[in-house]
Amino acid sequence: MCGIMGITTGDAADAIAPLVEVLGHRGPDGRGLWHDRHHTFGHTRLAIIDLNGGAQPMSGVRERMHITYNGEIYNYRHLRAAMDDASLRTQSDTEAILGLAQSGEPPERWVPKLDGMFAFALADGADLMLARDPLGIKPLYVGEIRGATAFASEIKALSGRAENITEFPPGHVFHTRTGLKRYYHLQPTRTDVGAAGEARDGVRARLEDAVRKRLIADVPVGVFLSGGLDSSVIAALARRHKHPLDTFAVGTEDSEDGPPARQVSEFLGARHHERRFDIREAIAALPEIIYYLESFDCALVRSAIPNFFLCKLAGEHVKVALSGEGADELFAGYEYLKGLDTEALDAELLDITRALHNTNLQRCDRMSMAHGLEVRVPFLDVRMVDYAFRIRLALKQHGPERSEKWILRLMAADLLPPNIAWRTKSKFAAGSGLGEKLAEFAERQIGDGEYERQREIADGVFVRSKEELFYYRAFKQMYPQDELLPLVGRSRSV
Repeated sequence: MCGIMGITTGDAADAIAPLVEVLGHRGPDGRGLWHDRHHTFGHTRLAIIDLNGGAQPMSGVRERMHITYNGEIYNYRHLRAAMDDASLRTQSDTEAILGLAQSGEPPERWVPKLDGMFAFALADGADLMLARDPLGIKPLYVGEIRGATAFASEIKALSGRAENITEFPPGHVFHTRTGLKRYYHLQPTRTDVGAAGEARDGVRARLEDAVRKRLIADVPVGVFLSGGLDSSVIAALARRHKHPLDTFAVGTEDSEDGPPARQVSEFLGARHHERRFDIREAIAALPEIIYYLESFDCALVRSAIPNFFLCKLAGEHVKVALSGEGADELFAGYEYLKGLDTEALDAELLDITRALHNTNLQRCDRMSMAHGLEVRVPFLDVRMVDYAFRIRLALKQHGPERSEKWILRLMAADLLPPNIAWRTKSKFAAGSGLGEKLAEFAERQIGDGEYERQREIADGVFVRSKEELFYYRAFKQMYPQDELLPLVGRSRSV
């Protein structure tokens, strides 16, 4: 993982050097600046692959092509094997991107060959290319500085420096010659997987492959483990390919996640690490968390708090961690989804999966990078995502009770203890012990009349609770520009 930034102006170190400093937390292992007469690129590096040879910005064999890149390409060895050895100067996945870029194919043809999570910029003479992975696991924003196009991994690097800041859309490429083009769109055309056995085996094969790929690294790799179904499945599959395996959990002293997380870790024979925090620590950390998160969305902030402490803990032991993000969206894990009919449920799962880039994936990226940690999300492997949307809804919400994530539970039956495989869904903030404590705190800080007067934060834009207003006030102190509000994703429920 890394931080990237740049501008379409040559020798603009005065504009880019401050962005490098702002995004230094994303790349504690190295800094780089490059420019020619057309562009200036910056980079902050978290070294994961080819620790000694993968510094960026990196040039291709044709010296006029340069890249600044954030992410991991899991099939980089396969891509490199098809390249001319004379064109390879490192062992990094970055060169796999450069190799494809130099193939002469249009970007929308070669970018889909990248299996991974990524956001990158390529300069080729006067031309600029930008690209982002299919679901937006890695962030990218663009704006204008003194009339030139600027880009960066996080809003904070552009805020106060750039105008017209927008989020670069997932699944798209931009080239100065051909404009913005979509290369991936999650749009299921059929739900042809209706047999439980077929679905179970299909999920198992794709998810295990996704986990195996995401264990590739030249640094230590661990797994987040809350004791819930999603993280436990990832830990169990990772343990089949890695020993010893480090697992990480956080919570308050009365956290309901603590005992099951310890149970799963012991069951798998993993090395378990825990950290306890209390509501006072959570409140004290809120300004820092909201600064890194770049959001005031209530559900996102709630889950970001334990995630912040979790990433800090994991970062003390490993440089890469696997997470169970995405399972609830793919397999109908949220409680509110049980109230929807089939047609509405199908549309909702699509909507919340497409929206992950500025909701849960944003939280996952920002909290991990705040601690120089890379997080990988096997459930959101594109093959897994596309297959999940082929599975009929009756296998996701099953029976009269509409048991959530039923097919995933069935798949996990031989991987985990029964009480874990069939454990009821608990949101991270609730399971970690925060529950309604944050709402109660906000209730004491903001009066009813004060809330009614201030809940409309822009024309037609409202906060949805006193708790969200409390978070918004902190957000506004750090990000005062009203034009940034459209960049804030809004979760469906708390």
